[in-house]
Amino acid sequence: MAPRPALNARIRARSAASAWALTILVAGAAAVGVPALGYGKSTDPEPGLQLAGGPVAAPAKTPRDPWQRFNRRSYAVGGFIDRVLVKPVARTYRRFTPAPLRRGLGNAINNLREPVTAVNGVLQVRPKIAAKAAGRFVVNSTVGVLGLFDVAGRGGLQRQPADFGQTMGRYGVGAGPYLYLPLVGPLTLRDGAGGVVNTLTDPVSLATGGPSTDFAVGRTVLRGLDTRVAADGTITAMEEESTDPYATIRSSYLQYREAMVREARGEEEVLPDFGEPEPPAESPTDAPADAPVEAPAPTQDGQ
Repeated sequence: MAPRPALNARIRARSAASAWALTILVAGAAAVGVPALGYGKSTDPEPGLQLAGGPVAAPAKTPRDPWQRFNRRSYAVGGFIDRVLVKPVARTYRRFTPAPLRRGLGNAINNLREPVTAVNGVLQVRPKIAAKAAGRFVVNSTVGVLGLFDVAGRGGLQRQPADFGQTMGRYGVGAGPYLYLPLVGPLTLRDGAGGVVNTLTDPVSLATGGPSTDFAVGRTVLRGLDTRVAADGTITAMEEESTDPYATIRSSYLQYREAMVREARGEEEVLPDFGEPEPPAESPTDAPADAPVEAPAPTQDGQ
């Protein structure tokens, strides 16, 4: 029989491991800053399955999603974990936490990301973004009571996030293939690498002991809960209305990230040019009421 001190050490180690596992699960889709919206059953045929009256269905791939088969299965796994754990925990948090407190905690979590935005604003040579993020952090951390109140936002200094994935896109790094990971959500290879850099170089995280401290873990958990609560209505609506939630999420995510990169490059949103509409032909009934009526031209016989 193992000595009591050794047994207690084993119990503590297992408890710590369980706590870490639960933390990772609860943090969920917001781990890299983008919520994973919705989990539903795709209407696309599973690649490689025999269709009624037809040949074997080939894997449907888009240029940005070459790993679609893996991604759809990851999406299904993420949906299962969300249904049995993340969603119940998030809804319990929403039910028993007063709305003002939830808003305050959400503000505080967003405030802790302002230093990352400021750093990336400098890297992107966008001094206004960097100055705005730094100003928001100083004002909300002091007057806003550690970020619980968005005083800067009420004063007109609105939040405008920036991250390292956007920074890489700003300098021409391609997005790479699309990737969906359970508990992380939609990604591209570029944004996944950017998320790692954001975590490792986060000034707040470095100042408080790194990403493995209790503070960092609690921060991640709160961020995941806040994101899941905010996205609950959207997830439910998409599950009920979208014929293929996976494709909807992929399209929305890729468009959102492309827009962020265009913004970092200073490019304007390009809309399709449909041309100027031609004015409708004027009919006799459209003539003004006071317009003179021309007399009919006389015929050859004078009638």
